[in-house]
Amino acid sequence: MTKTVLTIDGLSVGFGRKESIEAVTHDVSLSIKKGETLALVGESGSGKSVTANAILKLLPQGSSHYLSGSITFDEIDILSCSERQLRGVRGGRIGMIFQEPMVSLNPLHKVGKQLVETLSIHRGMRQKAAERLAVEWLRKVGIRYPEQKVNAYPHELSGGERQRVMIAMALINEPELLIADEPTTALDVSVQAQILDLLKELQQEFGMAMLFITHDLSIVRRIADSVAVMQNGKLVEQGECQQLFQSPKHPYTTKLINSDPSGSPVPVNEQAEELLTVNNLRVWFPITGGLFKRVVSHVKAVTDMAFTLKQGYSIGLVGESGSGKSTTGMAILKLLKSEGSVSYQGAELQGLDRTEMLPYRSKMQVVFQDPFSALNPRMSVAQVIGEGLRVHQELTDDEIDQRICEVMREVDLDPETRHRYPNEFSGGQRQRIAIARALILKPEFILLDEPTSSLDRTVQAQVLDLLKSLQEKYKLSYLFISHDLSVVRSLCHYTIVMKQGEIVEQGDTHKLFTQPKQAYTKQLVELSLL
Repeated sequence: MTKTVLTIDGLSVGFGRKESIEAVTHDVSLSIKKGETLALVGESGSGKSVTANAILKLLPQGSSHYLSGSITFDEIDILSCSERQLRGVRGGRIGMIFQEPMVSLNPLHKVGKQLVETLSIHRGMRQKAAERLAVEWLRKVGIRYPEQKVNAYPHELSGGERQRVMIAMALINEPELLIADEPTTALDVSVQAQILDLLKELQQEFGMAMLFITHDLSIVRRIADSVAVMQNGKLVEQGECQQLFQSPKHPYTTKLINSDPSGSPVPVNEQAEELLTVNNLRVWFPITGGLFKRVVSHVKAVTDMAFTLKQGYSIGLVGESGSGKSTTGMAILKLLKSEGSVSYQGAELQGLDRTEMLPYRSKMQVVFQDPFSALNPRMSVAQVIGEGLRVHQELTDDEIDQRICEVMREVDLDPETRHRYPNEFSGGQRQRIAIARALILKPEFILLDEPTSSLDRTVQAQVLDLLKSLQEKYKLSYLFISHDLSVVRSLCHYTIVMKQGEIVEQGDTHKLFTQPKQAYTKQLVELSLL
């Protein structure tokens, strides 16, 4: 009989102070056996991450309360064991991949040092051996040039690369149980496939159990043995993976299964005016060396990017993590130095200083990939969303508050929550706050950098519908950066495929997806259909 590694029995968790504790999970019971993968699925805010963090008692002390139930890992009662005993389990016997790597990685330390530190603490490994193993694991999780990237700080890596560092950190000690909280959210389809294959291989090699939290049901089909579905803090259905997909019993499970992105981009006027023209855009980062720190080489992040975006159109920018998608977007917004031409409504932006760019800032907005890093934790949601209005428009406090409430309703957020802070919202809700902040100025152009990657499928469909309706209503133009090709197919009229900083293929989205010419594009399309 296969050994049960983890048992959660009747767990209820609440938040708040003693006089007003609100339960967020109710009577959750799960068990995972050695070598088994249990997928925990549900909408953003359903209690998946709360349940996962409770296993290692990582919920904030003081405001979180374990109201009832027990958590048992290999006969250790997690909720009543000592802090010393818990430290021996955390990171060593139970590994965890967190949802937001930029928040979880130490920004002051190189990624190599952080990997070496965990090996030193849990395995007592010597420095040189730990450094070699760190490089090996970065290579295992698909990071290019691992010998160089081991000396990089987290902010120097792309979103997908940071996520892969987190995966390496969680697996490097070969844990008995891996808790993976949205581990492939920021990864493109090709790397996602590599990571899932890697997790399967390691699971077979070490007999590792895995609790896999995700909103992407296509991943669940590929990796899970059994599935537990959560809604509003309760488990509504559990079962064997294939059986649950073939004959779901709960209407909520059916809704999740049927919520993949669909539909076509909004109708456009072919005679529309050109809004944004990019020519020969180049972003090369110098590499210095020697005594006088002369430039000896360059990291060629983006080379000779060129496209034209018309009013009311959407262009999709796809490619693997680190291919230069986000760098292209940041260069267009003049948030990074670049060479080449960026023209907005016929006006060249490249030579403009900060003051001269100010009129264009309200017209050109951005929604970043990682909402937690992009939102100021010291500002309430109302302050975050309304900040742009205070800078660019002269309105009274009441007018600003009214606009904030309107835009929050548009992105399916309750205006009554506007005085809360970002840390009080789920990952998906934080992304909707970021979208509301961009929309409130009613811009002409929005750079959307993986705006739906942290959203569950049902909310993703709502956000895509919202983006489409706003585009149709206000003739908005989008540059949409994504690794999810089904989302790109639904929203974008034209698609550009990037690899290692260069354009591999570009063209009409439907044609590019149905008749790809390049081998790399064919690979991306095939993986997206799995």
